[in-house]
Amino acid sequence: MRESKHFTDMLVERGIKKEWAKLALDSPDRIEKKGDGTRHLIKCIPEFGNRWLRVIVNTATVPETLITAFFDRRVR
Repeated sequence: MRESKHFTDMLVERGIKKEWAKLALDSPDRIEKKGDGTRHLIKCIPEFGNRWLRVIVNTATVPETLITAFFDRRVR
């Protein structure tokens, strides 16, 4: 899986540890497939106040590309 520059930049800017993104990729709590060719992998991160990390993957590219990651306040 390829990382976009935006994905890497957002990890740094938002204080998201790469290991948390890997957890979301390897063992997501939820998976949402979107009609725009993306897959959203959602993982609760206990070390960050039980907030929900959303990692978005572009499944239309080969190899698949990590687009962005953020803590999603909308997820409950």
